[in-house]
Amino acid sequence: MTRSIRVAALQLRAHDRADFARVVDEIVACVEAASVGAELVVLPEGTFPAYVLGDGAAHDEAAVTAAVARLSNLARLTSTVIVAGAATRSGTALRNAALVIDRDGRPAGRADKLFLWHFDRRWFEPGAQLAPIETSVGKLGVLVCADGRLPTIARTLVDRGAEMLVMPTAWVTSGRDPDALENVQADLLARVRAYENGVPFVAANKCGAELGMVAYCGKSQIVGADGEVIAIAGERCAETLKATVFTGMGAPHRTAPAHASPRAAALDKPVRIAISFDPLPSDLQQRLDLLDDAYALAPGEAGHLAALDHVLPTACVGDADVLDPGGLIGYRRAGYRLAVWSTQAASPWTQRVARARALELRLYVVVFDGAARRAYAIDPDGAAIAGTFDDFRLASFVLDPRRTSETMLAPGTDVFEGLERIAKIVRHEERPAS
Repeated sequence: MTRSIRVAALQLRAHDRADFARVVDEIVACVEAASVGAELVVLPEGTFPAYVLGDGAAHDEAAVTAAVARLSNLARLTSTVIVAGAATRSGTALRNAALVIDRDGRPAGRADKLFLWHFDRRWFEPGAQLAPIETSVGKLGVLVCADGRLPTIARTLVDRGAEMLVMPTAWVTSGRDPDALENVQADLLARVRAYENGVPFVAANKCGAELGMVAYCGKSQIVGADGEVIAIAGERCAETLKATVFTGMGAPHRTAPAHASPRAAALDKPVRIAISFDPLPSDLQQRLDLLDDAYALAPGEAGHLAALDHVLPTACVGDADVLDPGGLIGYRRAGYRLAVWSTQAASPWTQRVARARALELRLYVVVFDGAARRAYAIDPDGAAIAGTFDDFRLASFVLDPRRTSETMLAPGTDVFEGLERIAKIVRHEERPAS
């Protein structure tokens, strides 16, 4: 059943942990203002007391508890569901949590960050549960920041009943281009998560910096179930986004998981590969020699594909495999380094999804796009690195299998370890009780 929900994403200016007591009144006032006309208000990751904690042992739990109590009172007074990022203890462990307060002021649940990022593992312990949270506005699939990098987290939440994805986040930026603060989640993955799961996505980020060394990209956003952005904040200023989203509008993209046999790559150095959407020309070898290419790929050219697959495990996949956020994971876990996707769908999402799969699984993707009648290649960073167009019908790119082994996204943050850990959590939670 389709329902509408009025949501607000509160983009706050980052503050240092030492300044928490000074800014907490302002934060609560911003939440109160955002609650006017909203049924759900989302705050960033690490709002209370901050994201960069440093010495976790010195965590001021009393101050955080008092701030959360103020939000609970506000939720009750305004009849608003509030989701806020806070450092809180679960037993003896300090967790990077998203606390969910229902509109009666009572705690509805919490989601602890599962995929810790870089230095936050110095003071946080990862979460160990994965389930939607029941609230008066529906079941929320709550995930925290880097959890959005692992496609199986959002997928599992939706498959378990989440009607909307909600993310308190602290999307950082490298600062390599101060005129365009980049982050792959803000610029790509949040929208793909909504599209592939058929649910709205609400993300609240910070702007500014903490301790002068952790910079945020802003770009808080409200995304519809079709993956299109309804509202997005700027990069540098605090602001509140408001919009109405609709649940029950789309269906998730799902397929049966692939069970591929383990494969090892004989190729261990860079190689140039030619790609074409058209049949390969009769003088192909001369052209490959001219371009210093070792292999060529084109639709229907099974022999050429087999030659490459012999030295580099290559999966031939279709729309069902790629559009499902879990569809390629079986191949990747089995050792495949390249996915060749043939599609006839005329969709603006083809390249976006191909980029997402490449960067989140650290593999190369070649797309044979029948609607556009072109071929192109995506590298493990999610960048389009070569493609045909107009009269340019045979393109080349360098495939470096060593890059597919570089699964460390940040110091201490390995995407393969993350995927395996989520798979273990899911298996444990689905195991029948004895």
